[in-house]
Amino acid sequence: MSIVGGMYNSYLELWNTSPLLFTLSSIIILLVTLVSWAQLEQMIFVNPNEPPVVHYWIPFIGSLIELGIHPLEFMRKNREKYGDYYTFLMFGRRMSVCLGVEGNSLVFNAKQSYANAEDAYVHLTKPVFGEGVIYDVPNSILMEQKKMAKSGLSTENLKLYIPIIIDEVNLYLDENWTKDSDVVDIFKAVSEMIIMTASHCLIGPEIRAQLHTGVADLYHTLDASFTPIHFLFEWLPLPSYYSCEAAHKELFKIFSKIIETRKKDVDNKHEDMLDQFINYKFKNGDKLSDQKVANMSIAILMAGQHTSSATSAWTLLNLANNHKLLEETYKDMQDAMGKDLPYPQFDDLKKIPILECLVKETLRLRNPIIQILRKVTQPIAIPGTNYVIQKGSYLLSSPTVTQTDSKYFPDPEKYDPHRWDDFVSVETTNTDNDTPSKDNKASVVDEGDVDYGFGNINSKSAKSPYLPFGAGRHRCIGEQFAFVQIRTILYTMLKRFDFELDPKRGMPQPDYTSMVILPTAPASIKYIRRKN
Repeated sequence: MSIVGGMYNSYLELWNTSPLLFTLSSIIILLVTLVSWAQLEQMIFVNPNEPPVVHYWIPFIGSLIELGIHPLEFMRKNREKYGDYYTFLMFGRRMSVCLGVEGNSLVFNAKQSYANAEDAYVHLTKPVFGEGVIYDVPNSILMEQKKMAKSGLSTENLKLYIPIIIDEVNLYLDENWTKDSDVVDIFKAVSEMIIMTASHCLIGPEIRAQLHTGVADLYHTLDASFTPIHFLFEWLPLPSYYSCEAAHKELFKIFSKIIETRKKDVDNKHEDMLDQFINYKFKNGDKLSDQKVANMSIAILMAGQHTSSATSAWTLLNLANNHKLLEETYKDMQDAMGKDLPYPQFDDLKKIPILECLVKETLRLRNPIIQILRKVTQPIAIPGTNYVIQKGSYLLSSPTVTQTDSKYFPDPEKYDPHRWDDFVSVETTNTDNDTPSKDNKASVVDEGDVDYGFGNINSKSAKSPYLPFGAGRHRCIGEQFAFVQIRTILYTMLKRFDFELDPKRGMPQPDYTSMVILPTAPASIKYIRRKN
């Protein structure tokens, strides 16, 4: 006690004589204590039966800072050190990283009873999408909801959507790009085009008509809660949660009037998802309540908004950065459609494979979603290893790591849409096994089909090195719509404008601070009106 008392008195004397030195010494002592505790923690809690843990300096926070600065570099660096399987800590969460084609397959094809997406994402998506939809329901109901939504994405529907997309893009360009040449934020521009085209095609003209009366602002309010901080700190009383609740109430007032009108007007059939949501019957005969119809409609728009906007923006930025490629694309459009470039119909898009190759290459190099999560509910053994991932951990895969691996894609950091020349079209092939390897041949896996409730998909497709739309039961059902939407937008814009990068800013870098990897703002691009 005398030693402790002496130290206390010395410390008190330091405060009285030099407050600044006292503060600095306190900070140093705190840092040394934290670092020491982190090292002790890593020695005590090491488990040889689990994947190796990435070294960290600060307890609880773990590897969050390094991961947040550049997640792809973090994963690649530790892959070189530990292999395809390792663990890092992040705010008390154990994240078990599973990389490579086998690691992707482990995550995407994990049995629902062992690891699931619902527990991983529900606290992030529920405030944005609303209650009772997507991850806020048991998986069996989620599969039926996906089946319901997919029925509104038939080939016949896609054919009807193309002229709507063309009209919406032209309307936007006529209203906003009035000069012969100007510099614009291309991500902001295509984001507005995406919300207009998607709302009109998928949810119907009634919602599209109200985008200029505050509905777009309500969607923006919901979108503001789709951030990493909401994933990490779901227990915080963040103001955005209250804003989301208010936005949902306002959106439901709007949707409920439209739903009521459609229910009364039974003779007027609409070819969109809103009608599917209103009329769909589950296996037990139940229908969605009006609130859940509204929430499903919100979820459908929100789910693809940022991903399609990011893909469109990155594609245009890469074209502006390579004018030879842009001119080649424009010439291919003319060769397929004629010098006057009439607007395409559904089958016409297949005549212009360069547009699909551009989108596929953008998704390979600038995949908007670089981390896929599952929450482990029962211990999972990693095949071919002695590792077992414990209950309560998160599985994390990153298809982007494989998509930028020179083992599968020569010169992987180069934007080269021609690497896809022999592997189109998405309308005729809805599998993930069409990826070129070093010898430019498809990496084909012996596939088996599984129907998760919304149509057959390949159960082994997760072993492809190219997975921009995921795989397994949670594979994105909007793939074909996204390809049609983005290619139609590109055609319409390239028909009317040439593009160059803003010389003051050049090519923007990826912004890793959001849940979806966007170009760092502003993503400036110069448009030049074409002379007819």
